Amino acid sequence: MYSYENSGDATRSPNEFYTPVRKKTSPTRQNPPETLRPPAAEHSAKAIQHVSTYLRQLREHYFAVARPLSHQHKASMASCFSPALLDQVRIVQLEGQRVPTPSFYAEARALGFSNLPEVTHMDSVTFLDVVVFNETLTERSLFHALVHAVQFQILGVERYTELFVQSFMRTKTYFTVPLEAHAFSLVSKFLRPSPERFSVEDHVRQWVADGRY
Repeated sequence: MYSYENSGDATRSPNEFYTPVRKKTSPTRQNPPETLRPPAAEHSAKAIQHVSTYLRQLREHYFAVARPLSHQHKASMASCFSPALLDQVRIVQLEGQRVPTPSFYAEARALGFSNLPEVTHMDSVTFLDVVVFNETLTERSLFHALVHAVQFQILGVERYTELFVQSFMRTKTYFTVPLEAHAFSLVSKFLRPSPERFSVEDHVRQWVADGRY
């Protein structure tokens, strides 16, 4: 896939006490200044909203023309993914066009965000349970996309986006976001000369339990 992540609730309500200035006249109480949300939290919350909306909208857009995985594709992925997931996922192979750049990128760059994921250059983008391929579908790209489909299934779109955005804002690099790094590592495991059978779902659930995302 590709996505962004959680900032959580950035609203704060600390108890602040102000000592009135002692004067010869009666002390006057000052009103506490308005508590402001940190700019980083504001940007994170806005990014999470933008990305989750983008993912949902394009999922609906492409679902109308998506098709199920072929029997051949299901057979090649069956050692690592559940039959239920393989039956649910739909794919779109684009011809003569690419997944569009998110409209909110211009605003993000104006705020100083660089190295944003270039979705038009990616092999594929996973929109929840719909995978859209910019390039010809391969076993490697399909596996990577299905890892993200599992992450979406287990985390939910809001939590996935939250984690992605927060990690990207912290690391500033798409490839080091744990959700992506895990997908790449599982692809390498799958493509070993003597591949072993393993459950991607179990791996994702373990990373969630360990707080590694």
